[in-house]
Amino acid sequence: MSNLDGDKGMEKDVFKKSVQLKTPGKNNWEKISELKPAFMKEVDSHFTEFVNRLIAKSVLLESSTATSTFPVATCSERDLHKPKGLRAPPEHGKLFIARRSLLDELFEVNHIRTIYHMFIALLILFILSTLVVDFIDEGRLVLEFDLLVFAFGKFPVVVSTWLCMFLSTFILPYGLFLQWAQGHCCSSHRKIRSLFFGMLFMLFQSIGLGFGPTYVAVSYALPPASRFVIILEQVRLIMKAYSFIRENVPRVLSSAKEKSSTIPVPQVTQYLYFLFAPTLIYRDNYPRNPMIRWGYVATKFAQVIGSLFYAYYIFVRLCIPPFRNISQEPFNLRGLVLCIFNSILPGVLILFLVFFAFLHCWLNAFAEMLRFADRMFYKDWWNSTSYANYYRTWNVVVHDWLYYYAYRDFLWFFGKKFKAAAMLSVFAVSAAVHEYVLGVCFGYFYPVLFCLFMCFGMVFNFILNDRRKGPIWNVIMWTSLFLGQGVIICLYSQEWYAHQYCPLENPTFLDYVKPRSWDCHIQI
Repeated sequence: MSNLDGDKGMEKDVFKKSVQLKTPGKNNWEKISELKPAFMKEVDSHFTEFVNRLIAKSVLLESSTATSTFPVATCSERDLHKPKGLRAPPEHGKLFIARRSLLDELFEVNHIRTIYHMFIALLILFILSTLVVDFIDEGRLVLEFDLLVFAFGKFPVVVSTWLCMFLSTFILPYGLFLQWAQGHCCSSHRKIRSLFFGMLFMLFQSIGLGFGPTYVAVSYALPPASRFVIILEQVRLIMKAYSFIRENVPRVLSSAKEKSSTIPVPQVTQYLYFLFAPTLIYRDNYPRNPMIRWGYVATKFAQVIGSLFYAYYIFVRLCIPPFRNISQEPFNLRGLVLCIFNSILPGVLILFLVFFAFLHCWLNAFAEMLRFADRMFYKDWWNSTSYANYYRTWNVVVHDWLYYYAYRDFLWFFGKKFKAAAMLSVFAVSAAVHEYVLGVCFGYFYPVLFCLFMCFGMVFNFILNDRRKGPIWNVIMWTSLFLGQGVIICLYSQEWYAHQYCPLENPTFLDYVKPRSWDCHIQI
C-alpha cells in the first residue's frame, strides 16, 4: 500500500504541474524548463525510496530462507534479519546465505550492461589494430600469440605440481586432525599431544606447501603465468588448511570439556567440498542451489578466456612497445613521470580484468558447478568513498579470512584496545603475501607493492576512513587508485626488461636487493 500511495502522490504532483502549464503568463517552454529540476528531483526521490524498500524486503526474504534451511542456534532471529552488511554478530563466525553476485544483478539493467558492451567493443578494436599493424609490417596476418605461449609455458610441470599440492592438502591436514581428535579425549598429556600435532601441521604448512611449490617454480624456471598458477594455489591451499583446523579444533576442545560421547569430526566429503568451494571459511554445510546451470558455467569460463586474450592485447599494444627499449634510456625523473602516466590506462584495464575474470567469472563458475549459493565474492567497491571500505569490498573472500583469523584473533589474544595494532598487522601480512607472490612470479625482489600497501595504503586507510562521504571522496579514491596502478605497471615492467637486458654473471646479495632498472642503462 505504501508503494501505491507514493506513486499516487507523485502522479498528483505531476498533474498539478501540468495544469499550471496552461495558465497564462510566461511561455510554456520557459515554464517547462523551470519545472524540470523539481520534477526530476521528485522522480529521483521516489525511485530511490522504491529501490531501498525493494532491497530491504529482498534481504529479509533471503535471510529468512537461509535461516529456515540452515538454522543457527547461537544467533537470534533479530540478528539474522539485520540487513546491515549481512554479517553475523561479532561473537559468531561468518554467516553464509543464498544470494547472487552483484554484477549478475546489475547486468540485468540495460544501462549497466552497455558498459560491458563497451569493453567488448574495446577488445574488438585492440584485435583489429593488432591485426592491421601486423599485416602492414609483416605483409600477413600474425596469429601466433607468442606472449600467451611463453607466459603459460611448461604447463605439464604446473599440473603435476598442483596435483601434489592438492593431494597433500587433502590427505595430511585431515589425517592429522583426525588422529589428534580421536585421541584427545583419552590422552593424559593433552597439551603435549596437541603441541606435537600442531608442530606437524605447521611443518606441513611451511615446508610441504610453503617451500616445495616455490622451489619447483624457481628451479624449473617457470614463466610468469605458470608461476602465478602455482603460487596462488599455494596461498589458497595454505589458507584453506588453516581455516579447516581453526574452525574444527575449538569444537573438539569444547566437546572434550563437556565430556561428550561423540567427537565432532567432519566427514571427508565435507572437507573435499570445502577445498573446491569458492570460500576460505570452513563450514560443514553451505547453502546450496537446487540445480546446476551448465549454460551459465560455460558462459563464465568463456568470459575468463576472453579476459585472458584481452590482457594479451593490452600488453601487446600498450605495454610491450613502450617498455621494450626503456632500459636503454637513462633513469631520470622526467622519464619516470612519463612512464607512470602512460601506464595508467593499461594498469586500470588490467585491474578491471583481474576483478571481472577471477572474482566474478571464475568464482561464479565454480560456485555454480558446486551449487554453492552464497555468491557474495565482492561488494560495490567502485562506490567506495574511503579506502577502508574499498579494502573490505574489493575481495570479500580474502577479507573474511583476514578478518576472522587475523584481525579478530589478534584482538582476542592481545585485547580489544589494540585495534590499531591489529589493523597494522593485517596490513603487513597482506602486503607481505602480495609482494611474495609478485617476487616469486617475476623472479626478482622489487617491493613496490609492499611500499604502496604499507605507506600509502595505511595513510589512506586512516585519512580516507568511513566518515568520508560524498562524491568528491569517491573521485579522490579513484584518482589515487588509478595512479597506483600506473606506478605498479611502470616500475615492475622497467625491472622486468632490465633483468632481461642486463643479466649478472656472479650476482651478490646486494644485486638481488637493489633494483636492476636503476643502473641497467650503464651496462648497455
